[in-house]
Amino acid sequence: MKITIDEEKCCGAGQCVLVAPELFDQREEDGIVILLDAEPAPDQQDAAREAASMCPAVAIELVE
Repeated sequence: MKITIDEEKCCGAGQCVLVAPELFDQREEDGIVILLDAEPAPDQQDAAREAASMCPAVAIELVE
């Protein structure tokens, strides 16, 4: 799996950070997502899928 982020779409809701804090963080100044791991380990992939599905701005893209 590979994760990509579209920062232009990100609205800073932070759902991804709540679901998968080992994969995502947020910038202090504006809350925009920071991708911590673009190729998560197999045990983190379900969390990545959940984060992508919960993103209100559809800013997280997964390539399986």
